[in-house]
Amino acid sequence: MELVSVAAVAENGVIGRDGELPWPSIPADKRQYRERISDGPVILGRVTFESMRDDLPGTAQIVLSRSRREFDVETAYHASDVDDAVAIAESLGADRAYVIGGGGIYDLFQPAVDRMVLSRISGEYEGDTYFPEWDPDEWELANRTEYEAFTLEEWVRAPR
Repeated sequence: MELVSVAAVAENGVIGRDGELPWPSIPADKRQYRERISDGPVILGRVTFESMRDDLPGTAQIVLSRSRREFDVETAYHASDVDDAVAIAESLGADRAYVIGGGGIYDLFQPAVDRMVLSRISGEYEGDTYFPEWDPDEWELANRTEYEAFTLEEWVRAPR
């Protein structure tokens, strides 16, 4: 099972403020994000799940939550931890799952992810949610694509 973190990250590591993106909308980034995660299950926290209810991403949503175990959405599954989330994704026949936030979920999964796809947003923004710190020596930049308002970077974990 390949685990891929997908996030938009400002220069100062901010990924959110009050449950929203702190920068103006970037349609090209939203489009590539949605296309990327459309073909597999996504792993996300309950708050992120609730914020996306009107337009749920992925083929299934694996929701990590300590407080809620059932969701009135046919494609949503409850997971209690990283191993449980991976087992659910595998039970759905997936060979890849996308970790899509929030901050606590990215942090929890960081030691387990195989790849990161990061939209680097120009500028620093005020925020209350950050992408976790990671050791660049453990990762290799596999691809970098410049767009008008962001740079898309794909990182793969270096061989151990």
